Order: sequence, then C-alpha cells, then structure tokens
Amino acid sequence: MSPQFFTIFLRLIEPNHKKTMKKLTVLCAPVIAIALTSFGITASAQSVRNEKNISLELANQIASASVVACAANGYAVTATVVDRAGTVRAVQRGDTAGPHTLDASRQKAFTSASAKNTTLAMMEGSQKNPAAANLVFIPGYLLLGGGVPIKVGNETIGAVGVGGAPSGNLDEQCALSAIEKVKDQLK
Repeated sequence: MSPQFFTIFLRLIEPNHKKTMKKLTVLCAPVIAIALTSFGITASAQSVRNEKNISLELANQIASASVVACAANGYAVTATVVDRAGTVRAVQRGDTAGPHTLDASRQKAFTSASAKNTTLAMMEGSQKNPAAANLVFIPGYLLLGGGVPIKVGNETIGAVGVGGAPSGNLDEQCALSAIEKVKDQLK
C-alpha cells in the first residue's frame, strides 16, 4: 500500500496524523531494515558487482588454438585475447605472420569485447546502416572480421581477435574454432 493511503487513513481516524506517521516511520524503519538484511538485501549490495572475467590460462589456450586452427589452413596469423574490459591477456603470433597482424588482432579483440559482438557482424551492419558507419571513428575500433566475443552464458568475459588470414571471415572461423575447443570451460 502506498504512503498516501496511510496518510488518508490516519487523517480519518486520528486528527493528529502527522505525529502518528512519524511514530510509524520510526517504529517500522528498523523492522524493514532487519527484514531486508535477513533476505540478503542491503544498500551496499548495489554498489559492488560480481563479474566473470577470462583467466590467463584460458586466454592462452584460445590464442594458441586460434593460431593453430589458421595454420592448419595455411594462414599465418596473430591471435590476441582480451578480458571483458578490452585489456590484453594473451597474444600468440604465428612464425611468419606479418607485423601488422599484432595491432589488427588486438583492435579486433578490443572492438568485439567492447561491443559484445563479432567484428564481422559490426562491419556488415556499418555497411548497411549509415549511422553505424561512424563506428570506425571510435579510437581502437577495427571493423574487419576476426573479432569474436568469448561468453559464459550471455555474459561477455573477453574476446579473441585474429588477424592475418586472407579475409576477415577466415580469421573469424579460426577464432570460432578455438572457442569451440574450450567450450567446456565456458560454464
């Protein structure tokens, strides 16, 4: 029931309702606080978040598996894995991967983690939607295929970016293959 209901009710039964409302507030506040605390609800609970993030071990596994998947198809690539905030956790560079693949893979991973989407999907969306075309102006963003978010359920815990295959969709296939290999750890 709303506080307005109690105010109207108290006006009807008691002429000095303001004092009664204050008394009710003073008496009920501790009871409500105890009840909320017993259910695990506190005011500070909203200020602290628990978030999942990618471990160094898992990041290394995904980076390595991405490079191996591409090498099996004859592509020399670099794979970078970032955490949920876009900070680099692991980098693997194939023996003959070009020097440009380091920055490309990092930017793809950052873009994917930041947007929680594949960079290939973002690139295609920006080509179809003039408003999304401005995404290329965000510092650190690279809208080329090869960036894939790493998720536990619906929560993005990081991303992998692969650069160096002949096209972005091939980079993405290597990243997806690597994530598939560790899917049992993403629970």
